[in-house]
Amino acid sequence: RNMCRKAIKENLMLVFTVTAVLIGIGLGLALRSVNLSPTVLQLINFPGEIFMQLLKMMVLPLIITSIISSLGQMESGHASKVGLMTVGYYTLTAVIASTVGIFLVTTIQPGVSMAQSSVKNSLSTGDIDPIDTFMDLIRNMFPDNIFKATFQRVSTKYERNGTEIDKNVVDGPGTNILGVLVFCVFFGIVSARLGEKVRIVIDFFVALDEIIMGWIMMLMWFAPFGIISLICGNLLDVDDLAGTFHTLAMYVLTCLTGLAIHIFIVTPALLFLFTRKSPLPVYKTMLQPWLIAFGTASSGAALPTSIACLERFGIDPRIANFVPPLGNTINVDGNALYEAVAVIFIAQLNNIHLSVANIITISLTATLASMGSGSVPAGLVTMVLILGTVGLPVKDLALIVTVDWLVDRIRTAINVMGDGFATCVIAHNVARDLKRDEGYKTMSLRRKTSEMV
Repeated sequence: RNMCRKAIKENLMLVFTVTAVLIGIGLGLALRSVNLSPTVLQLINFPGEIFMQLLKMMVLPLIITSIISSLGQMESGHASKVGLMTVGYYTLTAVIASTVGIFLVTTIQPGVSMAQSSVKNSLSTGDIDPIDTFMDLIRNMFPDNIFKATFQRVSTKYERNGTEIDKNVVDGPGTNILGVLVFCVFFGIVSARLGEKVRIVIDFFVALDEIIMGWIMMLMWFAPFGIISLICGNLLDVDDLAGTFHTLAMYVLTCLTGLAIHIFIVTPALLFLFTRKSPLPVYKTMLQPWLIAFGTASSGAALPTSIACLERFGIDPRIANFVPPLGNTINVDGNALYEAVAVIFIAQLNNIHLSVANIITISLTATLASMGSGSVPAGLVTMVLILGTVGLPVKDLALIVTVDWLVDRIRTAINVMGDGFATCVIAHNVARDLKRDEGYKTMSLRRKTSEMV
């Protein structure tokens, strides 16, 4: 009994999070039999809405301070090495995830036996050129104004002028996380090269990182209330829950099978290949961030907890403050797998045969379109883009959206778990280099603060 009490006390936040997920599911299913008014539904969703706004407010300052402080305390050569290794690892896992999804959906063929959807959708492909996706990605990586990048991102807008299509590069609403991240990476690398000359600047970002992290860790004690509200509200928003699950059972099963293969077979295999270590401790360490990501459907919401858990696990604070924020933007394993499955599923619904070239195009476009979308779901625009790339109809997209609330939570949680594995792989391969850095002791304050909070 004493051991159980001690275990619960040491993992109190985890216990609260698990309980909140179960309460949210149970309450949502129970209230579906009650005819609730729109006002009551709005009130049920309101705590979750406020909680998500607070967390999203903290994502940008957390990314800025954590990346600059972590890279600034490394030697310049080590900072560049860590960045290249992280990008390379995430690119590898994204390609593997997309390949797994395509293999499963073409093997299981969930859309072949299903009737063609009668759901109408007003979205239009707008003759989207896939090369514009890649060019927009590069444009967002190098914004012309770093302050504007905090609330606007670049995209190609299509307008029909008679029989011709006019394309214009415009600034649209939304945080350009990718541009801010690239700026912070270069800022941190240059700070590392200058060393003691800019020590006061590095110490400033280290202290600011401590403040932001402490604030977020205190905020996370209110996470259970937000999780209950979000899950319950999503369950109540679905009109025909039983009919939706019955119609799309095979599609959801295909997505979940692919995600399970990726996180339970592919990712542990890569961890063992690069580190020769067991994946079980990583699963245990990332359980709480995984549940937060599942409850909120946002990898950004789980980012603070991921960093704190990885530091308590023994990961060098400089790596724990760099890899997860970077992965929060470019780790698109779950999205790449899901979107590849969804597009081919729609093709199967309409009895459209896809060539090998089409499938390769879907894989590449799904990966590129997911990058740079930040810690929020890619949404309908990304799906329209991929469908338009291979000339598929978008009228069945609404059918996909009806179960997206469930698959989105799981694929987001998979991304967060993947960030934990990536951090462990990178930390293992640069451990010797980092121990020789003079700034190693400076970051020890961060770990003590997070444990105290």
